[in-house]
Amino acid sequence: MPANLTPQYHAAEEAYRKASTLEEKIEALQEMLAVIPIHKGTEKLQADIKRRLAKLRDEGEKKAQSSRFNPFFVEKQGAGQAVLVGYPNVGKSTLLAALTKAKPKIADFPFTTSVPLAGMMPYKDILIQLVDTPPLNAEGAPPGLLNVLRGGDLLLVVVDAGSDMCLEQIEGTLSFLSEKRIIRTAGEKASEDETGLSGRRYIPYLVIINKMDLPGSKDNVDILKELLPEVPFICISAAEKEELNSLKKQIFQSLNIIRVYTKAPGKQPDMDTPFVLKKGDTVLDLAYNIHRDFPKLLKNARVWGSAKFEGQSVPRDYTLEDGDIVELNV
Repeated sequence: MPANLTPQYHAAEEAYRKASTLEEKIEALQEMLAVIPIHKGTEKLQADIKRRLAKLRDEGEKKAQSSRFNPFFVEKQGAGQAVLVGYPNVGKSTLLAALTKAKPKIADFPFTTSVPLAGMMPYKDILIQLVDTPPLNAEGAPPGLLNVLRGGDLLLVVVDAGSDMCLEQIEGTLSFLSEKRIIRTAGEKASEDETGLSGRRYIPYLVIINKMDLPGSKDNVDILKELLPEVPFICISAAEKEELNSLKKQIFQSLNIIRVYTKAPGKQPDMDTPFVLKKGDTVLDLAYNIHRDFPKLLKNARVWGSAKFEGQSVPRDYTLEDGDIVELNV
């Protein structure tokens, strides 16, 4: 069967041939997988690209491990990792300082942040990692930033509400992230590579309109709502505690995670250290998170919270919700 490769595929293949760095080669191969026609005639070609991609990723991991210091490597910690991204002076570092105990350099001139800086944001009884990053510029992203963005669980696109360029900031940032196939914007249709055929993972994002305390910010937001009705965003000022608390809740919800508590039979539940699961996870997923051998031993479970009545016996595939208390019996 003929492959019938598209011009987009041939362009990505040419980019791979011209790539000089490991990151450029990986990006080109990912693009090839994203645009290759999916049918029986391309199965061998898909498998070959995936093998090359896996080999390059292994090389990248080995190189990172052997390297003495990689300033763009951020080890994931906490219940999830949210990465701040945007243009210079939109207030990313100020937000990081307001939401965590991190102490980034904050100045009125651009490019104060030259490497990623992480801090832990408390939300109820869990910690969420926030990562400030060097700003985007006319040329795109600083070397190393793409890997940070692709590794996050959530992107926080930050915009300066008081700037006359706030529309350009949103459109420019979302366009850059979409072109690099890091996010899927609101107007895009779900593509086949999200089903696992190419191994690509789109990152969810939240647009934060910052600096709402500045003159002209409300008028600018009205214009944004009119011109970008498909883009959901949250408006805040880093100086307002209530707005920051609302932002914390929105970040938690956008991470698509839940907190689940456990209890031993006949004892009080442990409400200090919840298990963090993905939305849609089941009793069986919880058991696996406790210990990989636990699902084999699990006989039944009881749930307090989302069940029809407190302490209800539920099947192993019962879908848990945030705040549930679960008793696992083996």
